[in-house]
Parts: sequence; C-alpha cells; structure tokens
Amino acid sequence: MRKIAESTVRRLSLYLRFLEHFEEQGASTVSSEALASRGGTTSAQVRKDLSFFGSFGKRGLGYDVSELRLRLRDILGLDRRYRVVVVGAGKIGSALVQYGGFRERGFDLAAIYDNDPAKIGRTWNGLTVRDVAQLERELRHHPADIGAVVTPAEAAQAVTDRLVACGVTAILNFAPVQLQVPDAVTVKTVNLVLELEALSYILANR
Repeated sequence: MRKIAESTVRRLSLYLRFLEHFEEQGASTVSSEALASRGGTTSAQVRKDLSFFGSFGKRGLGYDVSELRLRLRDILGLDRRYRVVVVGAGKIGSALVQYGGFRERGFDLAAIYDNDPAKIGRTWNGLTVRDVAQLERELRHHPADIGAVVTPAEAAQAVTDRLVACGVTAILNFAPVQLQVPDAVTVKTVNLVLELEALSYILANR
C-alpha cells in the first residue's frame, strides 16, 4: 500500500467532518474550493489529497457530498468498529471514557484500568474502573484493537509492553515519554505541551 503522509490523513478527517456538515444542511454537491476554505488550505491541495485514493467528482460539478462522505469513511477505516481499552484512570483517562463522540465515530471504549485501589470500582459513563492486574486475562477473552496509555511516564513502557503482548497493535500514548514498540505496532503520541509550545512560537513570531 502506498505510504500516505500523516498530514494528508488528518486533512481527510477534516474533509469528512465538513461533508457531514454539508449533508446536514441539505447540500448534494460541494466544490474543492468549499472544502478548502473550511480547512484553511487550497483547492489544489484538496484535489491532490483525494487523488491518492482514486478519481472523485466531475469538473464543473464538484463532488457528490453523500458519495464522497461514504468513500472517506471507507478510506479512514470507519466502516468498522474498534474496541478501545484505556489504562490509567486519572483526569485524562476519565475524560476519555466520558466523551461520547468516540462511539459515534466507531470507537467503542470497552474498559478502563488502573492500579490505584482508590480508583478501582469507580464508574464513569457506564464503565467501571478495573484492576490492571486483570488486563491480560480479560484481553485474552475480549481482544482490543487500540490501547490508550494514560499513565505516568515511568509506568507507560511497561503498560505498553503488556498491551502489545496481548495483541494490541495500535497505541494512543498520552504519557510524556517515547515508547518503544515492535515494527508491527503503531504509536501515536498526544503531547499537549508540544502543541502549546507550537502555539507559543506562532504568537511570539507574528
């Protein structure tokens, strides 16, 4: 499969949200210019992004909103559901399981784990915090597609190793540490400090 830049994939996700909004408004077609203006890019970039995956739209007529929305969902793998487990029941972990938007996009938050006796047994959004000691046994019976690591830095690698050993091949990392995983495992790190520093740079250099 052709290697697609992460920036392109991120823009496809944005285009999908814009298409859903256009469809809610009753629009049947949309131009590359309209998608570009919403996404802060150019119509040429929109056409280039879509061209990686085939031929879309007709010159002078634009894109069929419903058809392109379905094609993007398929390209992004959103035509199936993913089972997600969260390890770490702190503030970020609890916020993740209480956010309802994940289920709408096909991500089912199936379990949350922690090793703190004060947190085990608490319930958030219908999920009861489980003892992380049960992780292997439970994932053996109910495999997960994605593991969200929301632990302190010193615990993140060990938790990741356990998830990988259980067959999890996609890790969403919120811990402030670089995780080491096998080549077959994908890690996406969410670093809020880096994002804030990027904004700081923009503000300081306007």
